[in-house]
Parts: sequence; C-alpha cells; structure tokens
Amino acid sequence: MSQEYTAEIDESAIDLDFAEHQGFDASKLATCLQCGTCSSSCPTYFAMDTPPRKLWRMVSLGLQEDIARSSTFWLCTACNSCTIRCPRGIDVSESMRLIREWVNRDRVAEPPRALHLLNEMIVQSHNMKGDDNESRLIWSANLPGGVGELKRQAEVLWYVGCVSSFYPMAYKIPQAMVQILGRSNVDFTLLGGEEWCCGFPLYTGGMSDMVHDLAQHNLERVRATGAKILVSTCASCYHTWKHIYPEMLSDFPDDLEVLHAAEYMARLVESGQLRLGPLERVVTYHDPCDLGKRSGIYDEPRYVLDHIPGLELREMVNHRQNSLCCGGGGNVEAFSPDTVNEASRRRLEQAQATGAGYVVSACQQCMRTLFSGARKNRIRVRALDLSQIVLESVESAGG
Repeated sequence: MSQEYTAEIDESAIDLDFAEHQGFDASKLATCLQCGTCSSSCPTYFAMDTPPRKLWRMVSLGLQEDIARSSTFWLCTACNSCTIRCPRGIDVSESMRLIREWVNRDRVAEPPRALHLLNEMIVQSHNMKGDDNESRLIWSANLPGGVGELKRQAEVLWYVGCVSSFYPMAYKIPQAMVQILGRSNVDFTLLGGEEWCCGFPLYTGGMSDMVHDLAQHNLERVRATGAKILVSTCASCYHTWKHIYPEMLSDFPDDLEVLHAAEYMARLVESGQLRLGPLERVVTYHDPCDLGKRSGIYDEPRYVLDHIPGLELREMVNHRQNSLCCGGGGNVEAFSPDTVNEASRRRLEQAQATGAGYVVSACQQCMRTLFSGARKNRIRVRALDLSQIVLESVESAGG
C-alpha cells in the first residue's frame, strides 16, 4: 500500500494556465471545495499516496513536479463515482484521465511499464492480450457446430470484445450470447479476426491518440456488414462505441444503433422473441461502472432478471449510481493487482451480505474480477455474467 505524499503545497510560484492548457475545465476545477467527497467515493483511495482533493489543488496551481510524483491518477479505475458525487459538478474522472494524457505526451514521469506493454500489444496485435488476432473465435471451439460461417451481411453486428475473445475465464459469455441470439432467431454476424480492440484501454490509459485508427477500422468493417444495430456484451466496448467513437469519428453514422447486450436482451424479452424459463435462484446485481455510472444503463439488466420466473433479486447496500466499483477498470489490474483484489473484496462482501448465492454483472471484466476476487478471498458467492444466467433460463424454458 502506498504511503501518502505529504509535501507541503508551495503556492508562491504557480502556473494558473497549466490546467487549461492540458484540457481541464480550469474555471470549474477552481470551484473545488476541498471537501474530500471524491476521496471518500474512490474505490482505490486506500492505495493512493495523494488524496484526490489535494491532487486537484496541485492541478489548479500548476504544480507539475508534485503532480508527476503522485501515483493517484494511475490508481484511478475510471469508475466515475467521484464525478457523480462531486457537489461542484467537476468531472473528476476525466481530469484523472487528462493527467495520464499529459504524462504520456510530455514524458514528465515514467508511466507504469504495464501500460507501455499494453500499448505495444494493441498496436501490433490489435487486441489487449497480444495473441494472434485471427484466433478471436477460439471461444467457439467447444460449441456444438461452432459459430458456422460468418455472414457477410446481417441486421445485427455482435461486437465481442477482447476479454471474452482471449481470456478463458470469460469464454462462457460469448458462448452464452451466441446461443441466446440463435434461439431468438436474430439475424446476426460477427467480425471474427476483422474485429480489433475498441481502444478503450488506451483511451483510459491516457493514450487517446492511438485510438483513432482502431475506431476507423472497426467502423469500416461494421459498415461492410450493413448492420443497423451493434450489440456488445462488453460494457467498456459499449461505452466506447456509444460515446467515444461518435465524438472521435466525423463520419460515424447516425443510423447505427449501439446497444449493450443487456438492453438488447431486454428488447428480445419484451417482444417475446426470448422466452425465459424458471430458475430458483437468489442473486444480486453488480452495476458495471462503464454501463451504469458512465452510461446510465441501470434498468434493463434488472428488467431481464425480474422476468426470470422463480429468481429473486436482492440489491446490495450500494447499487445503481451508488454502486461500488469491482476494481477492474482503468488498467489498474496490470500494475497493481493487490489494489484490485482489495477493491473486489469489499464489493464481494456487500454481495455476500445480501444472502445471494450469485453476483450477476453485465461486463466481462467485472465477471473476471469478481470471480477471481471471490476465489482469492474465499468468499462463497459465484460471479456470473447476465448472458450466462439468461441462457440457463432459456434452456429451462426449453427454448
């Protein structure tokens, strides 16, 4: 655990233009009350050497050397809790990202080596694992019949994402989703090896200049399918397609509807295309940060769970926009796994307190983080993705 950086702030020689030059909303940042709400809201504050509120004072004063020495901005999981709760409406989470951008661009400090390696892997291999990108469908090897020949044209494009494509612990998510779409008679296709990383790890890591080429490639491949709807089972991929790509790409089509799998499954349930059967389960739902606090999607996952006969949903103390982060965001896992484990432990204890046997999320990274956290901390709660429990319900219905 880091020790707090306690150097006194020298306000005698300041650069008031620093914040504005780095893209911060300097006037908004100057309204900071130093109340500490951002610190108390942060899931990884316990590991930071500088309280976030003190970091914002440094930024406001342009104390570049002090900022660069801090580890606080590297330990940010980009969960957005600080931004939601800030009484002054400061976009604290984006400010953390902008500091990373500044450090990477001006090399005022050495970024964690893990981020440099991540950058290399995504640029060279087009995925965050560094594997041969043509193996993106390896998760389908154990499916009866696999995924078959990919359609060149389809109404729906399912964007799988790097985690489900390359990390065995998450293979069950695409395996479930492909069966859900098939049993719902959805006209869909995938990009396979033509799918590249969405770029979100680079974006949150402060390397947004590396994202444009990835975004342009992905958009061109999706356009070639003629799809009108893009569905993603990854909360981070969804957020990227929904919010980052439209701002980054001037030719992003207005008629491409971007939906998270939770939204799409809710639509299928409502229309009757997806028939859910009984499951006698007690579950709790974990709101992924990129889907909930960053994208405002809270109701649709609960709508799906509420329509599974026999299933009881119990909410954790912190839920919806007050949900605690699992610790899996912001690339923190790559260079501070102990910090991530502690954050996941705290969240899992809340899940356990509900008496539920399962913690369901709608994010492949959340599922991985919570699954690993439960195992490492010996917490008897099973982590599942929404798609997994929906498939079980569909099979129960004989669908």
